[in-house]
Amino acid sequence: MRKDVASHSTCWAKAGPLRQKPDRRESTIERWHHVRDLLKKGVGLLECARRLNLSLNTIKRYTRIGEPDRLRRAPQYRPSLVDPYRDHLRRRREKEPAVPVQQLFVEISRLGYQDSLNLLCKYINQGRLDSDREAFPPKAFSELLLAHPDQLTPEQAQTLTDLTRACAEMARLADHIGGFAKLLEPEPGTMPRP
Repeated sequence: MRKDVASHSTCWAKAGPLRQKPDRRESTIERWHHVRDLLKKGVGLLECARRLNLSLNTIKRYTRIGEPDRLRRAPQYRPSLVDPYRDHLRRRREKEPAVPVQQLFVEISRLGYQDSLNLLCKYINQGRLDSDREAFPPKAFSELLLAHPDQLTPEQAQTLTDLTRACAEMARLADHIGGFAKLLEPEPGTMPRP
């Protein structure tokens, strides 16, 4: 189940704009096409790895995946010390798109930010400032799918709904998990075994 969730992350990640740097995505797709072209010409896996300067495991992974879009993964970011200042930073950049990062650093430092300018630069360069929602890791999505609905907070339930709506495969998976869970529930009026 966790592998299915991870393999469809490019689909359900659309529920919150989880962006990957375009140049990296394009190079991954190009490599996938190069591997496929070489294999069509009869070149072996080891020779593909040598010619493209990639590991054999990468070549094998590319051959197992039928379409290049399945190679993309939603970025998984850990919580950052910049997160509490995100709204302020977004408002400032909307008002003044060319505001220098050093100026933003001074402003959020006055608001209580205590980390480095480098961390702020990395946060902005990763595109985390521009996305509307934090990246949601596949493992956390799997845990939501497996959780009993009564145990979810309203926010978690809404997140689960948003993510499953974004991908038909994940909606079916959620239905299957729910159906299996109902099979395990005792019938009304019967005592569960100790």
